[in-house]
Amino acid sequence: MAPPLHDVWHIVSAADAARARIVAARLTADAGVSPLERARFLIAVTARLRQCLRQGGADLTLAVHDCPGEDRRTRIVVQPADEPADAASWQITVSCCAPVRRLPGRPLTRDLAEALLAADDDLAEVVERLEEKQELVRFHREELHQTNQGVLALHADLESAARIQEELLAAERSARADAERARQLLTFLADASDTVTASLDPSDIMRRLPELLVPDYASHVEVWLFDNEIFGHGVRPAAAVVAARSGRPQHAAAHPGGLPGVDDLPSSALAPDRPLLCIPLTARRALGVVTLTAPDDGFDPDVCVMLVELARRVATALANARSYTQHRDIAEALQHAQLTDLPATSDLRLAARYLPATYGLNIGGDWYDAFRQPDGSMLAVIGDVTGHGLHAAVLMGQLRTALRAYAVEGDSPGQILTRLHRMLRHQQPDLYATALIARFRPGDPTVVWAAAGHPPAILRTPDGTVRSLEGTPGAMLGIPLDATYPEHAAHVPSGSTLALYTDGLVERRAQGIDPGIDRLAQALAALSTADLQNLDDAADALLKPLLHDCERDDDVCMLLCRTSSPECQPAMPQQPAKHSRPSGRGPVLESVESARGEGDHRDCS
Repeated sequence: MAPPLHDVWHIVSAADAARARIVAARLTADAGVSPLERARFLIAVTARLRQCLRQGGADLTLAVHDCPGEDRRTRIVVQPADEPADAASWQITVSCCAPVRRLPGRPLTRDLAEALLAADDDLAEVVERLEEKQELVRFHREELHQTNQGVLALHADLESAARIQEELLAAERSARADAERARQLLTFLADASDTVTASLDPSDIMRRLPELLVPDYASHVEVWLFDNEIFGHGVRPAAAVVAARSGRPQHAAAHPGGLPGVDDLPSSALAPDRPLLCIPLTARRALGVVTLTAPDDGFDPDVCVMLVELARRVATALANARSYTQHRDIAEALQHAQLTDLPATSDLRLAARYLPATYGLNIGGDWYDAFRQPDGSMLAVIGDVTGHGLHAAVLMGQLRTALRAYAVEGDSPGQILTRLHRMLRHQQPDLYATALIARFRPGDPTVVWAAAGHPPAILRTPDGTVRSLEGTPGAMLGIPLDATYPEHAAHVPSGSTLALYTDGLVERRAQGIDPGIDRLAQALAALSTADLQNLDDAADALLKPLLHDCERDDDVCMLLCRTSSPECQPAMPQQPAKHSRPSGRGPVLESVESARGEGDHRDCS
């Protein structure tokens, strides 16, 4: 291993300083110090030497040390000449990669020139390195600029995306609110439609309309019906008159409402500070106009569309209700004409009840009848035509008329039913009926009866015994078979009560007909002799336990016949019984037909 270098130079002039710098440059270059580190090292040494020369000179100590396990290190110590040796001095150290050889203390002039040129090479290499670093810096600066531009663009995109998302969320919230509003309006329209169409009474429909609309959709509702002044006042807004004439909805306000399908008019003199919406009620023809006063500053377009549609449905419900009322009145008149007054006799008292079904028109195919034959016999008839409505009532009238015609010829109950069966098969092959005919002869305690598919009559004797008049009933009238109807006879003591009825009184869908017949027999047995003195009250008492817990889905018809001994009753003129026209809206037990003899009645039972 080469001995360490340790030289001390006295620097008294610029030339001495230059030589010292050249030696230090060559040593560090030979030792493998990088040009950049060498340049930094020499720049620092030169600056210190120039500072010491201005102070009168300096001593420069150059030392190279080998450190075990580490690179060689070259250290230069510069100390002003006039300072003591032990004073603090300036020094700098640089690491060397290769061994450092000793150089001559006084380089030649040629060596000095080469050293100066070599110093320029180092400087050029340093400058080249600096340019590379500067180019790298420019590249990174441009890259940083592009990155910053990308970040700015990304921020702009994010802000734009955030704005778009906010707009989409706002649009979604608005769409949901609109959808919920539309759902609420449609739900209200459906519920209101069900409410107004649930009634077949025009007055009830008009009363319900303000209850539905006030206060949510109108502060006030006025209905003007052209043929009914109950729901209108004498003075009406001009917009209502225009709506009635044009058939188009009219909006009267200080400013146009812009409502869909609605014409704008100036504000009404009757309500100058509140908008009015006048909608015609039209169903096949103009029925009236409904005038709505706005609940606040005006009408919402969506609400206006709903109100116009509701008015159309109200008009349809009103037209249907009026049509139903007209048909019901005609049907009731027809039914009333078919159900004649009962005759009053001294030996037989009669009472009847007819109750139409609780749905549809108050008309059906059930009927009863009682009349005398030429020989003085009294025929009591009850019948039921299949089906319901006007067609069944018309057929019932035909059967009733034909039955009376056959009875005038003196035919017996069985013969009458046989002829009715043949007539029905010929004229109405697709319709059927049931009937029961009972014949009472004056002074004869025997009743002769015949049935065509009809429930059996129930007999209550004076001792309280109740039984059904059993006997094989014939087939229904009108079935496609040849049929004759047998007659049966039963002993009927004076003071007995015979109940004829249709299946609507005793038949229930869940139970059948037999339990109902038993209930009717029990109700008849529960009546006392005093209860049967007033046959009308007895008829009501029989209906109460049978009809109080059910809705009538079929017509109900009942005819009570009570016999009396001729010697116990005064003679009475043959005259129509008292009769009451059905109203169709009375209590369940309202009497459609009831009759009893006039005068003093005494029962000998």
